[in-house]
Amino acid sequence: MSGILYVVGTPIGNLGDLSPRALTVLEECDFIAAEDTRVTLKLLNHFSIKKQLVSYHEHNRFSQGEPIAERILLGENCALVTDAGMPAVSDPGEDLVRLCHEKGIKVESVPGPTAFATAVAISGMPSGRFTFEGFLSVNKVSRKEHLESLVNEKRTMVFYEAPHKLSRTLEDMAEYFGDRKIALVKELTKIHETVERTTLFAARDKYKEIPPKGEYVIVIDGAGEQTKEYTLDEAVKIAKELLDGGTSVSEAAKKAAKETGLKKGDIYKELI
Repeated sequence: MSGILYVVGTPIGNLGDLSPRALTVLEECDFIAAEDTRVTLKLLNHFSIKKQLVSYHEHNRFSQGEPIAERILLGENCALVTDAGMPAVSDPGEDLVRLCHEKGIKVESVPGPTAFATAVAISGMPSGRFTFEGFLSVNKVSRKEHLESLVNEKRTMVFYEAPHKLSRTLEDMAEYFGDRKIALVKELTKIHETVERTTLFAARDKYKEIPPKGEYVIVIDGAGEQTKEYTLDEAVKIAKELLDGGTSVSEAAKKAAKETGLKKGDIYKELI
């Protein structure tokens, strides 16, 4: 009889958030598949748990998936964990979960903290409908396609971002989304947890000057939440900012028109 793959949520900051059930599973499973064994070892040491750790991450997921699944098929129980939060959400654990389903292995959830849902809950932003977009790609083409696909997204959007990439990400989002209400949520469940409710343009300008610290969740109003009516002068100003960033006149007029709802031709005439 095969074992079980337990998908175990771990704390996103405060170790006190590990659930009693998660603690029991980690204590009783045969081995743990961890994104970073060093991070998971600190968690286990805190709770005085000694367990075999197997490395399973973005760079070895294809080579390690089969051996892990084979062990489970032979009767061992495995706990899958990520560095923080729920495995398989914006995480390579997704591939191991799918592989186990394909092999007929039982996959069981042990729910725990999740950064994006927690951030939405404390952001004060519309939460009836939202879309989780994870991290933007560093590849220019993929990044552009991702942002363009969301310009008219009416639901609240949620992104993850590292501190050293936050400034560039805010600049790119401001270019495609225009000025919208946002909440920057950082260091969830940690000592310096903060919720900064501001606008996209204000955040962009602020973090050009101030180096951000901490891991961020960015919560942005959907297109349907905007009620601002733009004047032609405001549209031209937006287009000129794009020009300063190296965008062509035609493309700047097009993007400004999409953002403001005004005619591209009118904006273009003012630019030339």
